[in-house]
Amino acid sequence: MSAAHALVECLKRADVEKVFCVPGESYLPVLDALYDAESIEVISARHEGGAAFMAEGYAKAASKAGIVFATRGVGAANLSIGVHTAMQDSTPMLVFLGQVHRKFRGREGFQEVELTQFFAPIVKWAVEVKDPERMPEIVERAFRIAETGRPGPVIISLPEDVLPLKGEMQFGPLLQIPRPTPSENDIQRVEETLSKAKRPIIIAGGGVKRAEAILQNVAEKFAIPVLAAFRRHDVFPHHHPLYAGHLGLGTDPEIVKTVEEADVILALGTRLSEITTQDYSIITPEKKLIHIDIDFDALGKVYAPDVGIVADIKEALTVMGKMTVKANWVEWVKERRRAYTAVSNLDIKEGEVMNKQIIHALAKNLPDDALLTTDAGNFAGWLHAFFPFKEKQRYIGPTSGAMGYGMPAALGAKLAFPSRPVIALSGDGGFMMTVQELETAVRHRIPVICLVFNNNMYGTIRMHQEMHYPERVIGTDLGYVSFKDLAKSVGADGYLVNTAEHFEQVLRVVLSKNNVAVIEILTSKEEISVSSTISKIRKS
Repeated sequence: MSAAHALVECLKRADVEKVFCVPGESYLPVLDALYDAESIEVISARHEGGAAFMAEGYAKAASKAGIVFATRGVGAANLSIGVHTAMQDSTPMLVFLGQVHRKFRGREGFQEVELTQFFAPIVKWAVEVKDPERMPEIVERAFRIAETGRPGPVIISLPEDVLPLKGEMQFGPLLQIPRPTPSENDIQRVEETLSKAKRPIIIAGGGVKRAEAILQNVAEKFAIPVLAAFRRHDVFPHHHPLYAGHLGLGTDPEIVKTVEEADVILALGTRLSEITTQDYSIITPEKKLIHIDIDFDALGKVYAPDVGIVADIKEALTVMGKMTVKANWVEWVKERRRAYTAVSNLDIKEGEVMNKQIIHALAKNLPDDALLTTDAGNFAGWLHAFFPFKEKQRYIGPTSGAMGYGMPAALGAKLAFPSRPVIALSGDGGFMMTVQELETAVRHRIPVICLVFNNNMYGTIRMHQEMHYPERVIGTDLGYVSFKDLAKSVGADGYLVNTAEHFEQVLRVVLSKNNVAVIEILTSKEEISVSSTISKIRKS
């Protein structure tokens, strides 16, 4: 068969159901092969960045590799932000990029970029298929690399003259993901360290996904409080008495204090990022660090662990559940839980800022299985601080902080969970970066609900601008866009609200329908973050 058909055969054998793309002439043979692949739906996006975010959001929701196609240098450059997001978020993704004809290479051919060199720093593996008969081998290896160890993106360069060539194709066995288990010695060291602890905590990262129930069992058995790593809110139920908060941007000092007071930190499936560790400040030398991760390179990359274990988190937690450790820290745990509930209380007082009231309305009206995605921006601070995530698989957000992510990721998540409500939260700056994908949602009938917090500025940058250069505002103000009208222009439902009461009424209407919808929320520039206003920043 042709190399293009062999590629599609690999996708079918891997049970791929959705692929995302912007079509390009450099990989037309693959598109033609997909025409006959009835089991695979092709989602054609308006921009390669949007397509990549859709694939990344789909992968997070479906727990399988996202697949995205784009053409040569220009398409590849456009989708690179989605690739970087997949790398920082540890999301499995296969990125297929059409490439210049081999005879034209090295002459600055039309849209020529050396794709493997271009992407090498932000992917797990970058490779080019130069021999048609090696297509199955390379694609199958790409799946293995993307989905095993610490998951991440792989890019495969496809010279346009290789794709139609035929050869004898040999397909290997289906991928079996290895699940390494800690040794008895590893678990003994964990047990010994916890036995000496007075105030242990767990920091749970993305590696805990699909092991949430076992994490809860282990936390309960040893009465260890759990904090969620940056934008991993749904790894532990927030109403549980052992949940102690989220380590993200603008985290309340009372939540940070829990880490500061801890003497043993059990880091599970987290790379201990800059944001999670509050600028690498809260894990100090006097604390004992037990770091368990599937990726060998994660151990010691940021902090040298006292106990470092390479293992699948689900397997590790299962074995840890058999440990014998006496919890002498129960009163401290209760104290830190009270501290968390005090600062995350969602009760609405008179004069409360509208953004908090919006989160209150979401918590009150969304069904338990609703899934939320967020873009980058200060508006998300209210969600992070106050929304009670009580069930697993309810949140998808970019740890990379990529703007334009929220709505396309929601499309991917909705395709993974078509029966669940999916709500995207964005600011006006980020929403406009990928707003064209609203038409994709309408065309492919992907009924997501988009909330746009519109304050006519790049709010996060404005906040930092005011902190460092008060009143010297430049470059952060934006003009007004009617997102309600824009939504209607592409066939979506559009609404405009400027009070929390009106928002709640509209939300109920939108939830009762099954349409693509945009709710534009007019907010004040003054209410710039959860903890401050522009006026307060200028006075400080």
